[in-house]
Amino acid sequence: MRKLFTSLAAVIALTLAAGAALTLAAGAAEAGMKKVRVGTEGAYPPFNSIDSSGALIGFDVDIAKALCEAAKYDCEFVVQDWDGIIPGLLAKKYDAIIASMSITEERKKKVDFTDKYYNTPAKFVAKKGMNFDVSPDGLKGKSVAVQRATIHENFLRDNFPGMDIRVYATQDEANADLASGRVDLGMADSVALLEGFIETDMGKGFEFVGPDYNEPKWHGLGAGIAVRKGEDDLRMGLNKAISLILENGTYKKINDKYFDFDVYGKPGS
Repeated sequence: MRKLFTSLAAVIALTLAAGAALTLAAGAAEAGMKKVRVGTEGAYPPFNSIDSSGALIGFDVDIAKALCEAAKYDCEFVVQDWDGIIPGLLAKKYDAIIASMSITEERKKKVDFTDKYYNTPAKFVAKKGMNFDVSPDGLKGKSVAVQRATIHENFLRDNFPGMDIRVYATQDEANADLASGRVDLGMADSVALLEGFIETDMGKGFEFVGPDYNEPKWHGLGAGIAVRKGEDDLRMGLNKAISLILENGTYKKINDKYFDFDVYGKPGS
């Protein structure tokens, strides 16, 4: 999934990360509860972002809170730029990454993953009426905005080598250049583009073009929670919590707060 300090949101995120981490639930320091630090990006709406008061919000954030409650973990957030999010985990800056990170074979060489907690396809977006031939040959010479160090950048480089691929520190920056006409198309997770761009004032007049892309080689097996290799107790505890919130209706409540469709995807997908 992403998941950089040139945008205002990223600057705020750095400030938060450098200061005290945000506590997930009041009174969670109860004796015997396992302390877990959760790394997230804070610049990938609607999954994770920072509101005008400086609070972390979004689907990832609410899922993290629900999982920590279900697992009885004493959790706190640490905000981290996307480029350094896996290095931060390996350096023990936090214990788990809940930041729309796709489960890919390349990443599994460095970290272990829980089961998925959502799975949505990637899409191209462009100005309405452009009538692009969305194919490797049809998009030769066209410029595309994509967030740096993401599965989407890797997919474009491997499958659309004739495109002018322009990378950005955050998805917000990529969206801004697309809206201003500096690039022809954008590519990202379809939900991030829909909720964070197309349905906003900035994205008026834009639409999805071409097919869904959800190929395991590049897009992985959905978004999962990354932990350090060998941290099996934490990984299994989070897996149990994912199953619990799916079963007891908590997941659906969070899903419906942000989306009018199911982002979990088909079982086993």
